[in-house]
Amino acid sequence: MPRKSPSVQGFDSLSEQVFVRDGSSEAAATAGAQTGPDVVVIYGWGDCLPQHVAKYADGYRAMFPRAKQVVVLSPIAKAMFTSREQRRRHMTPVVNHLFGSLDAGRGAGAAQSHDTILIHAMSNTGAINAAATLDVYFERFQCAMPHGLLVMDSTPGDTDFTWENLKRWSRAMALGTAKWFPWPFVGTQSLWAFFLLLNTLHLWLRRRQHAGAWSREATQGEMFATKGARRLFMYSKDDDLIGWKDIVTYAHDSERLGYAVDTEEFDGSGHVGHMRMHPDQYWAAIQQSWARTKTASLGSEKETAT
Repeated sequence: MPRKSPSVQGFDSLSEQVFVRDGSSEAAATAGAQTGPDVVVIYGWGDCLPQHVAKYADGYRAMFPRAKQVVVLSPIAKAMFTSREQRRRHMTPVVNHLFGSLDAGRGAGAAQSHDTILIHAMSNTGAINAAATLDVYFERFQCAMPHGLLVMDSTPGDTDFTWENLKRWSRAMALGTAKWFPWPFVGTQSLWAFFLLLNTLHLWLRRRQHAGAWSREATQGEMFATKGARRLFMYSKDDDLIGWKDIVTYAHDSERLGYAVDTEEFDGSGHVGHMRMHPDQYWAAIQQSWARTKTASLGSEKETAT
């Protein structure tokens, strides 16, 4: 029996990972709707179910109803165990949709030249796919992909191969696959730990960089990630998969490099669990960061005009 392709309710499919829908036509006619982004791109966490990431899309639809939306599913295998070229190929539909395909040319996509874009990446796997999208854009246009706000939910974590990280990574892999095996969870986690050890050795022998490590560096590089974009880092000290200190350190590094940064700490919520436990705080943090993005943009326009 052939495997059924994933789908996200209310969205059109561009590939097995990329889904799109237009903004609300009724909202586009109201003055208040004009303050939000024109496009929201949401990168789900590793192996998340379509119906789960759709809840984030619905949250954005309630807050920014006129925005076009792109939802990206993030199978762990396609993000973690692929080459940079393969990851670019997986994310090419995002760039084609927003900015035009190679055949159609720049400006033929859903995002117009002055449209504002909000990027939302969840967990390291979502961040890997977000970085791959920036990579596709740079390869095609030789400049950083324009966007106004980058939301980093429960990411990025440290990518150095340590015992603590191996325990976190193997647990993350086991959470989505434990049901495949008849033995206890610890057996599945041990199996993934061994696989990750072999994969790290394979990358080292081939002098290739781990997907997460490359993505962390690319997202701090101005050639891929424009300094004009604000950043919001969302984390919890109770996250058992990503160390909160890793996220805070990365946020401080971003600020040191010249990016405008906001951070939001959540109490008691686990990995990518902040929206479910603290929905009001979660959406308010995003709305406030977007408002700061718009204020900074208006200030820059005034300076340019004078």
